Amino acid sequence: MSQDPHELKAQAVELVDGMKNELIALSQQIHDNPEIAFHEVQAASWITERLRQHGFQVESGAAGLPTAFRATCNGQPGGPTVALLAEYDALPEIGHGCGHNIMAAAAVGAGIAVSQLMHRGNLRGTILVIGTPAEEGGGGKITMVNAGVFRDVDAAMIVHPASRTMVTRGSLASTRLALEFFGKAAHAASTPEEGINALDACILTFVNINALRQHVTSDVRIHGIITNGGAAVNIVPEYASATFSVRAADKDSALQVLARVQACAEAAAAATGATVKMSVTNGYDNIRVNYALAAAFKANWESLGEPVLEPRPNERMGSTDMGNVSYVVPSVHPYIAIVPETVPGHSREFCQAAVSPAGHRGLLLAAKGLAMTTLDLLTDPGLLSRVKAEFEREVASSGTVG
Repeated sequence: MSQDPHELKAQAVELVDGMKNELIALSQQIHDNPEIAFHEVQAASWITERLRQHGFQVESGAAGLPTAFRATCNGQPGGPTVALLAEYDALPEIGHGCGHNIMAAAAVGAGIAVSQLMHRGNLRGTILVIGTPAEEGGGGKITMVNAGVFRDVDAAMIVHPASRTMVTRGSLASTRLALEFFGKAAHAASTPEEGINALDACILTFVNINALRQHVTSDVRIHGIITNGGAAVNIVPEYASATFSVRAADKDSALQVLARVQACAEAAAAATGATVKMSVTNGYDNIRVNYALAAAFKANWESLGEPVLEPRPNERMGSTDMGNVSYVVPSVHPYIAIVPETVPGHSREFCQAAVSPAGHRGLLLAAKGLAMTTLDLLTDPGLLSRVKAEFEREVASSGTVG
């Protein structure tokens, strides 16, 4: 088989096109059966079944997570290890309003395309398709990073559906904070003075946070919901709870804002006489974009006729546990447009678009971009050296890994 990179990439595109119906069917199947964080049993099974059918060796339950997996295809020895990441969890109530069905099918398509080229010839290296549960809450990738799942990976990639096609947009660091307020029950009409209102403490926390918003930087996002507000209207609530997400441009800034949010809750509890219990979950790091890898991805998409946009100076961003992966291995997290900019993510409209003709187009472009950029890494030692050198400079300048 020819080792010419351009010819290999053209063959990968043909292979993805040849799998069009299979990939769309997988995307539709996952979309029609949404499963929330850490419960993606069917999705993980359907994905790994297809990878096994195409010769991948599959390790289910990676990092001790039942719905995580690591699928491996080895080429000739001596080349790099490239990881294509799949997400497949849905949002509560909304379903696949973030398009993770597309992300899963794209990783499968790219992985199979490159594996078939490996089987035909003398490509050196290893392809991994890594299934990562609970991106929407729980951070499966964080557990997998800590367990060493990415220890031998030279580069990691994932493509997310969006309203604009971009390759260098980052993400906000995010931390989850769960609050529980404890008061004292009493009759709300006849003896309210005997009670301590936990719901008042919870509401006052929201008020305090609203006062804080004027005094944080523009990248900060603080948003929360009340998860328990009392049992009955005629009982002074003795228990209330809320959950918040605290986000900022980087993880150090997010932790600083988190401390101020915690102070808001402590003040609210003190003012009402309640007590508060706080639980902080593992935070999502901001994405460290690897620009050398992003440039290769951009060139491949543009060669297919897909215009790639630069992020705006004030680009709105969410958070992802792919950020945690980017702190331990060179990574890229491109976005492929499937909706107009008027359609927000995490909406029912976006959910519908994830299985629309535009969604299917995005799926195939995502798979092709992943496959083509993987081939760049397998066949161009210079690119791999630039990718690694950039990552090492970033680590050295920040003084942190993981």
